[in-house]
This record gives sequence, structure tokens and C-alpha cells, in this order.
Amino acid sequence: MDLLYLLTGASVGLIIGLTGVGGGSLMTPILVLGFGIQPAVAVGTDLLYAAITKSGGVFFHQKQGTVDWTVVRLLASGSIPSSLITVYILSELKNTDFNYEKLMMLTLSIMLILTSVVVFQRKTLLNYLHESLHSKSGLISNLLLHRNEITLISGIFLGFVVTLSSVGAGAIGSAILFILYPRKPAVAIVGTDLAHAIPLTAIAGFGHLQLGSVDFELLVGLLVGGIPAIYLGSLIGKNMPDKLLRGFIATILLLMGLALSI
Repeated sequence: MDLLYLLTGASVGLIIGLTGVGGGSLMTPILVLGFGIQPAVAVGTDLLYAAITKSGGVFFHQKQGTVDWTVVRLLASGSIPSSLITVYILSELKNTDFNYEKLMMLTLSIMLILTSVVVFQRKTLLNYLHESLHSKSGLISNLLLHRNEITLISGIFLGFVVTLSSVGAGAIGSAILFILYPRKPAVAIVGTDLAHAIPLTAIAGFGHLQLGSVDFELLVGLLVGGIPAIYLGSLIGKNMPDKLLRGFIATILLLMGLALSI
């Protein structure tokens, strides 16, 4: 097992535990930029890494009753077919001379920059939503009126971008749920988003496995390093300033997104 893979898994796992920022936002760009791994292999391997490492969390949230399975089903009704269609399109493109990895890199770059904005502006977004609820804003009222349809469409969007980039199931998914379900407690948003992310990343990951874009040696190394580190990070994170950590991670995501776009 490559020691660098193990250390990378541990480093990203520690950050996930400390901040709650999804692994895909960090792992895939690190593998591409730091190790020179092909984007398709980085995305496919990271999707299975995410599915496995997130699994423990959903059992905890289910036990605490902080998963809204109705919302999960709505999201999955859009994301699962969207992910399968995206895998099919990638398989068709693989049989041509089209360089679909450029599309993956572009999607990854855009999603990293978008994620950095969401992480930076999380508090501002929440404050705006609470103020809009109290003032009965027309925009928020319309969103709430059509939120089932918007949730389904959001799932379609997430299925596409997550399968292409492995980014979006965490920070972006949570942001969408905060907007559409502003009265839900934050812990229920996290639990619901997590419950949706696991089947999505698993199906997308197995789709990439069928395409031959999963490195099992890399996956095992990341898991061996990452799983204990996530637990350790969650313990340490209780005593760390959230604002400082999120600002640091958001800056890193923004820089990596810009680096990938060049």
C-alpha cells in the first residue's frame, strides 16, 4: 500500500471530521493536482471512498431521527436516474475519440468554486433565509410552494455533477436543502443530505467501476487512512473555531478550483 495514499486519506479525513466539508471537494482535486491521477480515476475512486466513509454517519442520524426520508426519496428520484444516464453517456463517449475528461475537469473546477462560495457564505445565507421567512418574502414563498418539484430538479442536477466531478453531494446538497426547507433544524438538513449522498455516490462510483475508472489500491489506502482520521477530526473539531476552519477550507477550494480551470 502506498504510504502517500494513506497519508492523503488521513489528511482529508481529518479535515472532513473537523469541518464537515465533503471529501469529494478536497480529495478529487488533490489526487488530480497533487498525484497527477487521471480525472476519471480520481472521480471514480473518490465516489466509492465517499460512499463508504459517509455510511457510518447515516446510521447515527437515523438513530437520532434526523433523516427526512420523504425528501431523500424526492432527491433520489431525480439524482439516481440522472447519475445512471450520465454514466451511460460517459461510456458512449469513451468509445469515441471525445476527451470527456476535459468536461470532468471543467465541471470539477466550477463545482469547487461554487462550493467555496457556499462554505464562505453559509452564515449569511442562513441569516437571509430566516429574515425572509419572518418577512414572508415572495421568493421564499414561491420556493416553498413548489419545493417538491424544485427538490426533484435539484436531484437531477446533483446526479449529473456528482457523477462527473464527485463534488456537490455535501456542501451544495446541504445548501439546496437549507434554501428549500428553511424551518428544518440544521442537524436534520445534514442527516437528510447524508442519507441521499450515500446511494448517489455509491451508484455513481459503481458506474465508474464499470467504466474501469476506479483504482482499488488507491481506494484501500485512502480508506485505511481516512476512516480513523474522520473520527479523530470529529473529536478535535468540537473545540476548534468553526469560522476559522471554514474560511481556510473555502480558500483552499477556491484556489484549487481556479488552478483546475487554467
